[in-house]
Amino acid sequence: SKHKILEIGTGSGYQSAVLSKLVRRVYTIERIKSLLIKAENVFKELKISNIVSKYADGNLGWKEQIPFDRIIITAATPFLSKEIESQIHEGGIIVSPMIKENKQVIVKYKKINNILKSEIYDDVLFVPNLSGTE
Repeated sequence: SKHKILEIGTGSGYQSAVLSKLVRRVYTIERIKSLLIKAENVFKELKISNIVSKYADGNLGWKEQIPFDRIIITAATPFLSKEIESQIHEGGIIVSPMIKENKQVIVKYKKINNILKSEIYDDVLFVPNLSGTE
């Protein structure tokens, strides 16, 4: 697809690499410097040229690149930040593990008439979404 995706939590870079084969461009943010450096080396080694990465707090999103067609969050969070909510295109989709009543569920949000409509899927277990950088 021609989609422009924001991934919050690069981690090993595995998901970024898979997404890079499915969409036009992946913007990925990692808050742990050592993880990001390893992932960037993997992207170079695999000669993947449509992933743009940065070291930052993913909860702030990437305002220089808005809007995004899709946003994927890879850590469980009690709520989406206002920044993330504002960076998705009308008709766009955000997928995130959400903390609800002491458990985690995958939630798909779709922006319709500037409002995020949510659909809850299965129970999951992800690392917690932390703010700041390391």
